[in-house]
Amino acid sequence: MPFTLDLADHASRDDLRIYLERLSRVGRSEVRLVSRGPVLAVFGCTQAPEGIMDQVPVVLVLRSFTLARDPEQPIDLVVTGRALLDRLARMGIVSLRLETPENEVTAAWAGILPPAGGWSPLGAVDGASLARVAEAGMRRIADALPDAPGEALVGRVRREVWGSEIAPGIPAAAAFAAEAMGFLRSPDPGGAEAPVRLSATLTWRRLATPRGDVLIRTLLG
Repeated sequence: MPFTLDLADHASRDDLRIYLERLSRVGRSEVRLVSRGPVLAVFGCTQAPEGIMDQVPVVLVLRSFTLARDPEQPIDLVVTGRALLDRLARMGIVSLRLETPENEVTAAWAGILPPAGGWSPLGAVDGASLARVAEAGMRRIADALPDAPGEALVGRVRREVWGSEIAPGIPAAAAFAAEAMGFLRSPDPGGAEAPVRLSATLTWRRLATPRGDVLIRTLLG
């Protein structure tokens, strides 16, 4: 059954639309919606194993959006990002009432989410350095692929490039996710890249910025 969410303001509605549009270009088709009081957490996935023999870590992205009020009941569902974008489009330019899609879907990556608490700080990293990692990786992939490459070759090259670690437990795929989702941009117009705080649990790593988080599930998870 669909749920109705009252977004706090038009800026939140526009940010949600932009977030979903970016995710549709670089991530999986599904999103997981989780309400936490008057906050809606929207999880997406930019990298996940393709099969039981694939050892790439799961890389998730997260943005949280303020609601005008708590939902009538807690929400935790998986829907397609495209369906949610369609619902946003139906709202017009004035309404802030978002009705979730009727049809839920399944996604292997969405079965386990990072914990809300228990994170240990690991310091910070320069956002500009992550942006450079992402840009260099995209150039390497473009240079390595011939015209009209097969799916298997594309997958192998991407795994090689984005699988390299840039810090313990943090693959280059995390830098790509942060850059592609716009998380490294400063909240202030014309500002430098946003600072990135690192933290960890036993089986997760997190890169947190003012615009959103990238979360990596290690192979232990």
